[in-house]
Amino acid sequence: MIIYVSELSWHMTAFSRPVRKVSLFWQFHGKMRFGGEPALLAVTSERVLLMEEAEQLVSMILQSDIAENYRECLYNVKNNPETQKKVREFVDMKERYEEVQRFGKYHPDYKEVMGQIRIVKRELDMDEVIAEFKRAENDLQSLLDEVSVIIGRSVSESVKVPTGNPFFESSCGGGCGSGGSCGCSA
Repeated sequence: MIIYVSELSWHMTAFSRPVRKVSLFWQFHGKMRFGGEPALLAVTSERVLLMEEAEQLVSMILQSDIAENYRECLYNVKNNPETQKKVREFVDMKERYEEVQRFGKYHPDYKEVMGQIRIVKRELDMDEVIAEFKRAENDLQSLLDEVSVIIGRSVSESVKVPTGNPFFESSCGGGCGSGGSCGCSA
């Protein structure tokens, strides 16, 4: 069964969430059909089911302890006055740093700004609320990387999954056909 979709909506109530209207793809790809009509995306019932399953996976991730910890840490960062003061100081110093970088070591404040930016960055990094947030952010990113790798490797070992984590990278580092160290060249 193929459904040609210009605008399709359905309601989902997975995991006791409020009913949410999801609009499916008005996909152009920059191509127009004769008469100025946009090229429509053919959606099979299989694709719709896969998207529903993906939505359930998203719900599971959002309801996980890791995601909850991330949201809690983000809240703490945004609502801690000391941390926000350090963030503002860093943002202000970063603007000065970018101005100095335009001229490099020839800027009259180069050494002063370079020293100050390191101090302010270190104070920000040493803030316990920021450190806890970064740990929670890394934990969430690891979970997302693991899920991506599981999905990608379920399809094929040669599917490239961008994780940004060298732990998950394939042994050849470039996928089959790259002629990398794994010896693949096809």
